[in-house]
Amino acid sequence: MNNAPASELGFVPAVGEVRLSPLQRELLGRAHELGVGRLAPRAAHWDETATFPAANYEDLRAAGFLKLCIPEAEGGLGADFATYCMVAAELGRYCGATALTYNMHICSTLWTGLLAESIDMDAATRAEHERRRALHFEQVVSHGRLFAQPFSEGTAAAAGRAPFGTTATRAGAGWRINGRKIWASLAGAADFYGVLCTEVRGEGQPLDVRDTLYLAVPATAPGLAVEGEWNPMGMRGTVSRNLIFSDVWVADDAQLMPRGIYYQAALTWPAMFFTLAPTYLGIGQAAYDFTVQYLRGEVPGEPPVRRRQYPTKQIAVAQMRITLETMRSIFWRVIHEARARPSKDERMRLYAAHYTVMEGANDLCRLALRTCGGQSMMKHLPLERLYRDSRCGSLMLPWTAELVTERLGREALYEPGEKDT
Repeated sequence: MNNAPASELGFVPAVGEVRLSPLQRELLGRAHELGVGRLAPRAAHWDETATFPAANYEDLRAAGFLKLCIPEAEGGLGADFATYCMVAAELGRYCGATALTYNMHICSTLWTGLLAESIDMDAATRAEHERRRALHFEQVVSHGRLFAQPFSEGTAAAAGRAPFGTTATRAGAGWRINGRKIWASLAGAADFYGVLCTEVRGEGQPLDVRDTLYLAVPATAPGLAVEGEWNPMGMRGTVSRNLIFSDVWVADDAQLMPRGIYYQAALTWPAMFFTLAPTYLGIGQAAYDFTVQYLRGEVPGEPPVRRRQYPTKQIAVAQMRITLETMRSIFWRVIHEARARPSKDERMRLYAAHYTVMEGANDLCRLALRTCGGQSMMKHLPLERLYRDSRCGSLMLPWTAELVTERLGREALYEPGEKDT
């Protein structure tokens, strides 16, 4: 593949000095330039106003990043899972809200593309899926459309433990959708919402998680409404308001995955839920970057006062570096192991990596605040925003910190089918 060290980039990316393919070097260079020049200067504004980073998306669109994971044969950049994770981490280094919402868009192309290709389908289903996904890819490639992925409902559905309460009922040559999604990132900003909902099989029949449908709903569809206030602690630029679906009709071609395939993907491709983590690796890297810069007296606009000479500061930075390297190492390994039907050891390492990155990002921000001292929590500096954004990661479904540790412990002690008598 002619991989070369990241040092050729002229900067160390959030994933560290690792060997990169030519495409990865190009994309990371592009993401870094965009992050330094455009995303970072605007990040405080989106946070302060709790508004969607629309200008950032114009830049992402112009840089070709909306089509990052669409296959080259269909007009995209053809980035694989690992490459997406590297790019997202670099973007998260400069604006967490942008990187996190970007994940929601990319998943709509990643799941329908790379993931779906490794899921078993008969020939007719495969052909129909490829025809339909080409329609959705065309929306991104030729028209620059932005996709969202509303997931949460305030129930156990987002964790995979119950059917989604948002339902789809057969209606002519399409589907009629009813329900409600909460914490719907990009609400009011996306052109399409990739809605996970449960197919209603028949009157009186119970809903079943195996009947999950994944449908692209246009933002202009009659019966779709955005409601609620948005004033959270962190990740304020995601604008994750509620989506209401009242007899929203979409045609069969709105299916982003064939019937039943999402359920198979969730069972066989667990890394599909790891795509939130890159944002938080980037946030942790940003906290480390700021701390070193601050202690060296090199923060633009601040007095050039050096604080690096104190042993307590040096020890704290050493602790931060250890945490950062731990995060980078396990992150790097699992993004390259990601595949359908991983081994038990790979799956458990994936859980451990998710927890390590999500909690590690907040640990880095916590240490950064304590080490840099009281002045660093002023809002004209990025650290207090990074801290608030970092604390949100462990709360996010389907893999909250609690759910991941529960899975890790249970799967370490039980083989499939085992139970206590």
